[in-house]
Amino acid sequence: MTDVDTRRPGTAARPELRRPVGKHLRRGRLLLATLALTLLMVALVAAGRGQVQISPAEVLGSILHRIGLDVGSLPAAPQGENALWIVRFPRVVLAAVVGAALGSAGAIMQGVFGNPLAEPGVIGVSAGAAFGAALSIVAGVSVLGAWTVPAAAFAGGLATTYLVYLLARSNGRTEVVTLVLTGVAVNAVAGAAIGLLMFAADESGVQAIAFWNLGSLAQASWSAVALAAPCLALGLVVALADARRLDLLALGERSARHLGVDVERLRIRMIVVTALLGAAAVAFTGIISFVGLVVPHLVRMVAGPGHRVLLPASALGGAIVVVVADLIARTVVEHQELPLGVLTAVVGGPAFFWLLRRTRERSGGWG
Repeated sequence: MTDVDTRRPGTAARPELRRPVGKHLRRGRLLLATLALTLLMVALVAAGRGQVQISPAEVLGSILHRIGLDVGSLPAAPQGENALWIVRFPRVVLAAVVGAALGSAGAIMQGVFGNPLAEPGVIGVSAGAAFGAALSIVAGVSVLGAWTVPAAAFAGGLATTYLVYLLARSNGRTEVVTLVLTGVAVNAVAGAAIGLLMFAADESGVQAIAFWNLGSLAQASWSAVALAAPCLALGLVVALADARRLDLLALGERSARHLGVDVERLRIRMIVVTALLGAAAVAFTGIISFVGLVVPHLVRMVAGPGHRVLLPASALGGAIVVVVADLIARTVVEHQELPLGVLTAVVGGPAFFWLLRRTRERSGGWG
């Protein structure tokens, strides 16, 4: 955890942060290296599993040959190269990008709100994206072709987040409790609006909305990766630049202001970043729940609350979870694909309950 030095001689008004050193820094680096290696291994396995079976060594050999290194063997299975580069790799990479976006967005929200129950869905990103997608499906809009529904979901997520912020803001300030409760209300209204759209839609429209709400990576493509990855990179860069301010905000708003943090501007900036990350994730895959809620908690148990490690570690952890969940969703039942959002909810719900019980037994709860 970041330490605060309030005893600097001659500068009584502005205490200075000390960089985390020693075992905390080593533990953070070790955790990031372990998560990165785990993600690489999981991705190699996930890319090789499916109707065309390809070993991890052949998957790695295909990548090395593609970047100009004549090392390793190419896939022996017929159409193995096409299966990897046209179907599997876009899906695995998009799963990693979506998981990283959700994991880091959850860590940001929990840091900004000082609330362990916060996630991107709290400020209406998921519900707004679902409403935007459902509206475009029912209205039959196709101005952007195959990108119409993702674009509508992206716009819906950002617009709903902005609406939540406007409704919660009063006298130039945004209180955390007001923001959370406004998010709950807007989420409820968006859910009701989606229900009305499903009532008005025909049978194919209802199926399309239901399938999108359940979450899936079946529509993954390199184009989707090319649009989602820059949003993830931009969001992480901005969030990491504010990592120390988020550490100070964990001390409380009054303490953070005393230490020179413009809390309101930081909160606005982080809400925009969370909206960008959340909307970019759900726009291409639908709603994938619990990743942004559970992963930051698990990472914090190992890395501690310092955001310089917590943010990238949550991104890597979220990427691992979604890649593994998608692998299970498309391989556990032969010739069938389980809804990804349902699978993460089935696993994430009990996992979060276990975290709740564990925290209550050890420290009396989060409240």
